[in-house]
Amino acid sequence: MTHIEPSTIPNAKRLLAAGFTAILAAGVGFGIRGGLFSTWAAEFNFTGAQLGAIGGAGFTSFCFGIMIGGVFVDKIGYGKLVVAAFALHVLSAFITFGATAGMDNATAYQFLFWGMFAFGAANGTLEAVANPLVATVFPQARNHYLNILHASWPLGMVVGGVVGWVLGDTMHVGWKGQLACYLLPTLAYGVMFFGQKFPKSAASVKGLRMGEMFKDVGLLSGGVVCFMLYLFFKGTLTPLLDGNVQLATLLSAGVALGLLAWIGAITKFSIGHWLLFVLFIIHAMVGAVELGTDGWIQNITGAILTPTQGKILFVFTSLLMFLLRFCAHFIETRIGLKPTGLLFVCSLLACLGLNLVSAVSTFGPALGALLVYALGKTFFWPTMLAVTGDRFPRTGAIAMSLMGGVGMMSAGLIGGPGLGYAKDRFAAEALEKADSAIYQEWKGEGAKSKFLSFEEVTAIDPARLEAAKAVAGAKKAEASGQTVTAEQKTLAATLTPAQQIAVDADITGNRNTLKVDSFIPATMAICFLLLSLYFKSIGGYRPLTIDEKH
Repeated sequence: MTHIEPSTIPNAKRLLAAGFTAILAAGVGFGIRGGLFSTWAAEFNFTGAQLGAIGGAGFTSFCFGIMIGGVFVDKIGYGKLVVAAFALHVLSAFITFGATAGMDNATAYQFLFWGMFAFGAANGTLEAVANPLVATVFPQARNHYLNILHASWPLGMVVGGVVGWVLGDTMHVGWKGQLACYLLPTLAYGVMFFGQKFPKSAASVKGLRMGEMFKDVGLLSGGVVCFMLYLFFKGTLTPLLDGNVQLATLLSAGVALGLLAWIGAITKFSIGHWLLFVLFIIHAMVGAVELGTDGWIQNITGAILTPTQGKILFVFTSLLMFLLRFCAHFIETRIGLKPTGLLFVCSLLACLGLNLVSAVSTFGPALGALLVYALGKTFFWPTMLAVTGDRFPRTGAIAMSLMGGVGMMSAGLIGGPGLGYAKDRFAAEALEKADSAIYQEWKGEGAKSKFLSFEEVTAIDPARLEAAKAVAGAKKAEASGQTVTAEQKTLAATLTPAQQIAVDADITGNRNTLKVDSFIPATMAICFLLLSLYFKSIGGYRPLTIDEKH
């Protein structure tokens, strides 16, 4: 492998390991929660849109941690942010555990939503520390070390998937016992960061004021951030204001425009750099297709195949991502794919992979299809951060943190809820087409699913559908020759034609959801191709120093 320049920071590897463990804790929690969606749907009668919103809360709240932390990290210090993140991770567990069996739908939703919100805020605060820290400590190989840092995310999802598989499916430990496992790496990163000396970014060393660091962000990229915040506040305030959409819209627009005016004031109304604006837009798509899909993929493949196979496939793809993220430097130096070229190839693979997954019916082909998808999505997030760090060093931690926040907000506001809505809509449409009488009988009372300005649909009754999927799954396992228990055999014998039709409609909805999802990486591929051509026209891609102009 090509030689990598060592860091001049004495505790560089300790800081990298601590950041790795911090993001590992986030991945473990995310992986476990993703496997609990079906459990929560059955226990609390949640719709797909509600589950998507709960999962999405972890993404949207992430933005507050990473954005606020990223803006002020050089002023208040990395250590204080680590303490805040640790406290939020612990608080998240206590809030989430407030949801108990027998609790009504609305109350359970609030506990799980705000528990996920606190969890996401902790994760965002940690990334406000880890991303600029690693970019500062390893300036000669940002892409390599940021990919290593973020290898801990899929590793955490592997651990989270195994926890759900072993503790949940095999040992039948309750969902709270499973979820508590993420507190172990939380304790570990707290110990590893304790007492460490942190370096400052090049922009901070240079003595740049906040307005100067925000100049490349400007009104263009700042507008992207403020628009995402507008969507978040509107969605959050509407139910708090008893459904008063007009007032929620007015207040949300006021907050967003006020923040944009602040950015304009401190930058002397700088427009910002067009390239950073484009990167922000693309990263919104990255958040939707990578993290939004990750939140649903285990549930979707488990519905198409079996829940156990869904967990195995989730662990497989996450483990593959973990290993591949150690290869970014090799790909760049030996294969010759610069960051934008790598991102172009990854987008094509992600688009192909999602379409392949949508067509699978058995475990073997699903393994191959998810292999293609995993190859595609592996390098999106860390390589985008590396490009931002390479090309905009004068922004310090700000541009990287804001872009990470945009990606997470997109996952929470668009990816997670959008895929949940698509599942509800396509499944309902498939059931109504297959047998309108069954749909009328099975549609959930009050199970309304809505996303942005799309038409509201009435979803299939979530609890009834999950029960039917359990029966159909037992029947499928028995028919395929898998070892089944006496209880599963008894359950399989109760399968009715109506249940099978409803389950088949749900599978059709999952397949169509993945096909629609594939349009996002297809669009990203066009963007990265154009960026690659742009860099070729200016002599090729390379990192800039803080004193160089674009």
